[in-house]
Amino acid sequence: MKISIIGVGLIGGSMALKLREKNLASFIYGIDNNIQHISDALDLKIIDAGVDLEHGIKNSDLIILAIPVDAARKLLPSVLDLVTDQQTVMDAGSTKAGIVNAVKNHPKRSRFVAFHPMWGTENNGPKSAIAESFSGKAGVICNKEESADDALATVEKVVNALDMHMIYMDAEDHDVHTAYISHISHITSYALANTVLEKEREEETIFQLASSGFSSTVRLAKSHPEMWVPIFKQNKENVLDVLNEHITQLRKFKSALEKENYEYLEELISNANRIRGILR
Repeated sequence: MKISIIGVGLIGGSMALKLREKNLASFIYGIDNNIQHISDALDLKIIDAGVDLEHGIKNSDLIILAIPVDAARKLLPSVLDLVTDQQTVMDAGSTKAGIVNAVKNHPKRSRFVAFHPMWGTENNGPKSAIAESFSGKAGVICNKEESADDALATVEKVVNALDMHMIYMDAEDHDVHTAYISHISHITSYALANTVLEKEREEETIFQLASSGFSSTVRLAKSHPEMWVPIFKQNKENVLDVLNEHITQLRKFKSALEKENYEYLEELISNANRIRGILR
């Protein structure tokens, strides 16, 4: 296939590398407002050519939107305006309901497949792209019944080439579950980083004493706001729900310590340990 990737950053670049490795892509066009990203992607042989939106869409079998979810939500209708009934469009956004709803009445809705590869890092840009990054991770396809059979088959082929295990979900359900599994992790990481930066003013001390546990917990705090503010915005209600529950749990730990109720503290920790049986 000839593929156009709109947004040749971490996700788009990683997808391009893997699809080329699996010989699923015969030619890859890169479309990005960041000229440096195009230059880097060409140097790294992630893409074969940097082109504008219309040229890329006109000459591609598959168009992948790998841009922040607010930008994808705005751009997707215009992309569908330009495609034929032989082309497929997919996205790679972390929220799905907003994107799906943005094109629910579009005459070319069936050419679009809503997709979320459950992988990411705190890094960005094509220099951070990794071909094997998706291997073994979940690849979620949402509202598959709204997509044409051939478009769905194309995206399923992509997911298999990425070596992901495929999951089908309703877009609304997806956003609820990712709020609990992914989005709250980022908010917690940002909050912890802000807490430490506020209370520990000596940066050198943070650097010298930071343990592997602290570093892994705040790793997500390095993630860029350009990506995560739109995610929190589009999934606001679900994120608020999980955030309220998280605050409730923090208050339980605070209360146990204040009241020196160490039996209850042990109970809270033991209950949390049940996650071992789920995440091995």
